[in-house]
Amino acid sequence: MTFSHRKPLLITIAAVVGLFSATLHSDPLSQAIQVETATNKAAIKSQQKIDALSEKTQKMLEQYRAATHQTKSLRTYNKHLKDLLNSQQQEKESLQRQLQEIETTQHEIVPLLLRMLDSLDKFIQLDMPFLREERQQRLAELKAMVVRADVSNAEKYRRIMEAYQIENEYGNTIEAYRAELELNGVTSSVDFLRLGRLALYYQRLDGSETGYWNKEQKKWQVLSSEYRNTIRNGLRIARKEAAPDLLTLPIPAVEASQ
Repeated sequence: MTFSHRKPLLITIAAVVGLFSATLHSDPLSQAIQVETATNKAAIKSQQKIDALSEKTQKMLEQYRAATHQTKSLRTYNKHLKDLLNSQQQEKESLQRQLQEIETTQHEIVPLLLRMLDSLDKFIQLDMPFLREERQQRLAELKAMVVRADVSNAEKYRRIMEAYQIENEYGNTIEAYRAELELNGVTSSVDFLRLGRLALYYQRLDGSETGYWNKEQKKWQVLSSEYRNTIRNGLRIARKEAAPDLLTLPIPAVEASQ
């Protein structure tokens, strides 16, 4: 009795399950859901592909922009290098011209230096005989220097011009100094008073004799004793031992220009 009762129950459950399955497969709503699900999956895949392509496109765009910027920078840099090369070429040509000019100048400056020394020598010889030893010593040093190979021409020129400047300044200053002077074959120490290049006086240390350089006769000439105190005061003023004051002194006549 039990077996005949359970068998029909199993058949009934199977039939219900089959009927439910058939009903499920034949339901339009289920089919729509499945279609929508499949569509969403396809859309997701498509969006992923689009996102991937968009990211790749963005990277390519960034690379393009970077390449464009680099190209622009390289063009600017190349232009700068071109301008720099042109400038260097111009500088090179300028230096070559300067070297040629320097070579020409080197050939011309040595004779110029020698002429300047010769003119300075003649000027000192024709000038009033003040500071003869000092000026001759300076001239001798310049003559020795001008033939030295270890001294540049620029330095030689500077030193000679310096000597010219010193000679020029003598004409604008007054000076008192002591040196040896030969008078009538006798050499003795005297005090000299120089008024620019206008006049040159001497006085013996004991004040016993006073004189001046006669430019026309190129010799020393004795002054009368009335000028002894005046020359003495002039010496003190030149040494800054006394305040400046008016002095009455014999001044050689200015030579008329020809």
